[in-house]
Amino acid sequence: MVEPVFDLVYIWAGIIAFGVIMYVLMDGFDLGLGMLFPFAPDEDARDVMMNSIAPVWDGNETWLILGGTGLLAAFPLVYAVFLPALYIGVFLLLAGLIFRGVAFEFRFKAKSSRYLWNWSFTIGSTVAAFAQGAVVGAYIEGFETQNMQYVGGAFDWLTPFTVLTGLGLVAGYALLGATWLIMKSEGYIQAWAYKITPWLLLAVLVVFALISVWTPIIDPFVADRWFGGVSLIWILPILALLCAYRIFSSVRQKRNGTPFLATMGMFIFTYLGLLASKFPYVVPPSYTLWDASSAHESQLFLLIGLLFVIPFVLAYTAWTYWVFRGKVKAGEGYH
Repeated sequence: MVEPVFDLVYIWAGIIAFGVIMYVLMDGFDLGLGMLFPFAPDEDARDVMMNSIAPVWDGNETWLILGGTGLLAAFPLVYAVFLPALYIGVFLLLAGLIFRGVAFEFRFKAKSSRYLWNWSFTIGSTVAAFAQGAVVGAYIEGFETQNMQYVGGAFDWLTPFTVLTGLGLVAGYALLGATWLIMKSEGYIQAWAYKITPWLLLAVLVVFALISVWTPIIDPFVADRWFGGVSLIWILPILALLCAYRIFSSVRQKRNGTPFLATMGMFIFTYLGLLASKFPYVVPPSYTLWDASSAHESQLFLLIGLLFVIPFVLAYTAWTYWVFRGKVKAGEGYH
């Protein structure tokens, strides 16, 4: 048998990790706007919030599809364990996204029932965000497996820790939404976004601190990774905190785009910290990337096609955001 010339596992892990963070950043701010909907100053403000994401929200979810299909193709064991373990959580995630999408389109046509679609948009966004955070928490806690199969219960994913991570992602997405609105709005709507951003940042930092303390307690591997000696991964939370400080300072200075960029930076460094904490386990606490990977030939065949797709997705995304750049004004917009 001829050994592979190079290990595709690292490449696929990088592609999927990239797809996940792109989805979190791209879809996170429009989910965040949905959660902020009931607290907006008035209906004109809600129109501006929706019009700011109308051209991009459905395209943002391309990254969820890309990451999900790539995961199935490259690491089938992950699906074999995650789906039975997280079936209810994944169902809530997809149901929330569908519910939000329906509410998004119907709200612009409704008149007397618009307030119902406003709440539908909020509920769908909140359920989807919470489910995503709970799934991340379940991944951190690990899965009960035997012979590469999940043997736990249907609700094992729902624990106090996963509730905390779910609420943390809700707060984080709301922060992304508020800073996006700072960048895309003006006048009293932008002033409202400036006002709520520091409070959302504080909520995110509190949850971040609780999760950082709790995670090493429930996972000895993470504790050893972070406290087993001098480690360069401590740079990642430090950079995340520097981004948090930049959010606060740029809001005080009334900057437009900096709060959103700094929030994205905070998400990226926190995400990298999570990956560094768990590497190389993709189905913790038992199975590594290599245990879960498909055959080298399968990975190579699929990689060739994916390398053509990703540049088109990136180009389409960049072009969309460029075309619809600038402020969104009340009474004007995509719809």
